[in-house]
Amino acid sequence: MAIQALNTTKYGGELQETALTLATTGNELVGRGLIMVIPGINSSISIPRVKTGAMLQKRKEDPTKDDSKGDFTYSEQRLVPKDMMAFTLFNPRAFEHIWRPFQPTGELVFRQLPPNIQSLLLSELLKQVGNELGYQYINGEYKDTGDAYLMDGILTQAAKNADVVKVKTVGTTMLARLKELRAKIPVTMRKNPNLRILMSVEDFDQYDDELTQLANKGTAPTDINQERYKGIPFEVLTQWPQGLIVATLCDSGMNGNLFAAVNLQDDENVIQIDKWANASELYFFKMLMKADTQIGFGEEFIALDWRADGAFKFVTEG
Repeated sequence: MAIQALNTTKYGGELQETALTLATTGNELVGRGLIMVIPGINSSISIPRVKTGAMLQKRKEDPTKDDSKGDFTYSEQRLVPKDMMAFTLFNPRAFEHIWRPFQPTGELVFRQLPPNIQSLLLSELLKQVGNELGYQYINGEYKDTGDAYLMDGILTQAAKNADVVKVKTVGTTMLARLKELRAKIPVTMRKNPNLRILMSVEDFDQYDDELTQLANKGTAPTDINQERYKGIPFEVLTQWPQGLIVATLCDSGMNGNLFAAVNLQDDENVIQIDKWANASELYFFKMLMKADTQIGFGEEFIALDWRADGAFKFVTEG
């Protein structure tokens, strides 16, 4: 049972309209418009990709077939949404000692929570699911068994892409690492308005401290420096792993490089609520959904990884 009782240290008998709730981060990639979400995908979908080679050459009066240059290369990246669900049981009786309507003087017949309390619990369920789904979108890994392995996240998919640019790093400061990362960003991407550098909160804090310590360049010790480097905005993500920074194109449409597929656009908002059994006092919340992520082009995913076991660490060939 998910909710057996509420822990309280004092209750004065007054009606409480609401309750304190725990703050969660939600799905940051979706909430900030950094990833394109493709709805209505029940089985699978492919992201079409076209690449071309160099085409210009010396003029020929009568070109032949052998003179053709720059063929179009078509390929696809597949998204295969995986089934998952949220399911929890609770007993409205657990709240009797908190809300006045559940302190009857006679026979107790009505066990349902009032609508405002149901809304509070539903809101908390959605917050928690959004938080967990946000983690899965970034760090998720799919396995046939285990509730922790629900889907392949962006980093798992990128680690399987041979075209991802892995940056060699010798820097020990964030300023040095960002310089190394920027040097490997293709010049065709640098002025793209959708270019972002994704990083963890801890790594941005280190970057902020380094700038603050610079004489006559950083902001005051009580202020926070701008979240950007050489004009490239940062996206500081709560659930992003420490020790990894990535430069890529981020957009909620086809102009980005990060994609997600779900079987309904508002999957995480479709909830079934009912009694667990006719003779039971328990109620359940149930949500069904499917989701998967993918990157468009590995060449547009530039990763600098200084974790000990980092999936994107540069390995010297030979």
